[in-house]
Amino acid sequence: MNALKTDLSTFNNDWYKPGASLLKRVTWYIVNVMFFKSSFPIYGVKRFLLKLFGAKIGKGVIIKPHVSIKYPWHLVIGNNAWIGEYAWIDNLTTVKIMSNACVSQGAMLLCGNHNYKKTTFDLMVGTITLEEGSWVGAKAVVCPGVRIGSHTILTVGSIATCSLLPNSIYQGNPAQKIRERQIKS
Repeated sequence: MNALKTDLSTFNNDWYKPGASLLKRVTWYIVNVMFFKSSFPIYGVKRFLLKLFGAKIGKGVIIKPHVSIKYPWHLVIGNNAWIGEYAWIDNLTTVKIMSNACVSQGAMLLCGNHNYKKTTFDLMVGTITLEEGSWVGAKAVVCPGVRIGSHTILTVGSIATCSLLPNSIYQGNPAQKIRERQIKS
């Protein structure tokens, strides 16, 4: 039997640098609460504020109310992408949401996790990419380091723990491919 145990008193993520000054992070926290986590409905203002804080935002991006974005300077969103109500973008590192991709209500994009194999429970981070035309269903979770292929669907409540192939539909925990995605005109 393993005698070692998790000891959170030894946790140290001093190596992690969020990429902005404390003042910028605090200011973003206030802006996020006022304009993104709230019921504020004006998409153009949200796009402007994200750009002001360093995000790269395309045209026609829709960000619904009650969305939480950790660090906009780590966010890239292509043209005509949608972010649904109560989505959580926990982007400790880069999140790319390409053109025409959709993140549905309550979905979570999680760039951070912890190394449960170490007593120190070290922070681990990984980028997330949602390729063109992909769709993360309501209350689905995308884990660190995952790339969702072009025009792939992660269905409602599913969890992507590894990258998903293009033009496919994935379901479950962990998400498994259930069929090809057929798009008709």
